[in-house]
Amino acid sequence: MKRSSVDAPFLLVVCGLVLFGLLIFTSAALSLLAHNGASFTSVAVSQLLLGFVCGSIALFVLSRIDYRTLKPYTPYFFFFALGLTLLTFVPHIGLSLKGAARWIALGPVSFQPEEVLKLASVLFLAAIYAAKFKQVPTLRHGIVPMLAVGGSAALILLAQPNTAGALILCAACALMLFAAGGRVWHLGVLLLLGIAVVGAAALVYPHVRERIVTYINNSADVQGSGYQINQSLIAVGSGGFSGRGFGQSIEKFSYLPEPIGDSIFAVEGEEFGFIGSTLLVVLYLVFCILGLRIAARAPDPFGGLIVVGLVAIIVGQSFFNIASALGLVPLIGVPLIFVSHGGTALALSLAEVGVILSVSRRMKS
Repeated sequence: MKRSSVDAPFLLVVCGLVLFGLLIFTSAALSLLAHNGASFTSVAVSQLLLGFVCGSIALFVLSRIDYRTLKPYTPYFFFFALGLTLLTFVPHIGLSLKGAARWIALGPVSFQPEEVLKLASVLFLAAIYAAKFKQVPTLRHGIVPMLAVGGSAALILLAQPNTAGALILCAACALMLFAAGGRVWHLGVLLLLGIAVVGAAALVYPHVRERIVTYINNSADVQGSGYQINQSLIAVGSGGFSGRGFGQSIEKFSYLPEPIGDSIFAVEGEEFGFIGSTLLVVLYLVFCILGLRIAARAPDPFGGLIVVGLVAIIVGQSFFNIASALGLVPLIGVPLIFVSHGGTALALSLAEVGVILSVSRRMKS
């Protein structure tokens, strides 16, 4: 017997993450209001209108559509997403900030096609593995499709350069291969390739090399390359057990770089303390557990693999952001999903949740 309604506990956790995320974002964005009211209005409108409102609509619509109807269109969606991402390199269309060509500018609106590419890659790879599910343990139908889909998308991201986005996408694709029945040695090969890619990126891109060196010794240059991580640790530490209180962060006003982006977890830690930080981590963990439960009870391999890939991207990216803020991994510049500024990221994340909910409507009881 199959369900006809969405998985209520999973949807409830998503609502908790989104509402808590908007609360944290609003407080972090007050740092902009102190310097430039127009900037605050701009990011607030982007987050609420493009991110929350459009994302909620996409979630509702996609949760009502049978995810299986998407399967024939996954190749077209993937190549469209590849082309869209390549537009970031086109003059007067692509927007380059801080040396990275990751945005497309359409008049006053800009967005990152990377988020579309991640979703398209997961859908296409899930369709490929589902079509030859029993043959995934073979080299031809296992590791080759993963390298073709995930590898081609990652190469474009690396060229932007967007090393963090490439690593997150490849890790999600590798987990999909594992869930589909890929052999352990396949995953070992992919791990070695990933290490080689990071090493090559460190040689080619100075900012990658600098972040690795800073991770090894973040106190070597506290006013230079180690400034962000040290200010982040100060913010989290000053929050103590219960935090300074909503809106009371000091670090976000003059010290933390990117308080509404990469450093937003540090703002959360300072204002909500250990209790609030633990709550946020628990919400992501429950999101992961409930998502994987939906994947395990999906009616077919296509649905199950979609959920594995999307949960891996959302949770993996979020935990990398948190770990970066705590100095547990190098700063890799990924947003905290449902929390960091980025209307495109929030809207696409909610759209991905809509696809997961579509699978949950049809999962085995």
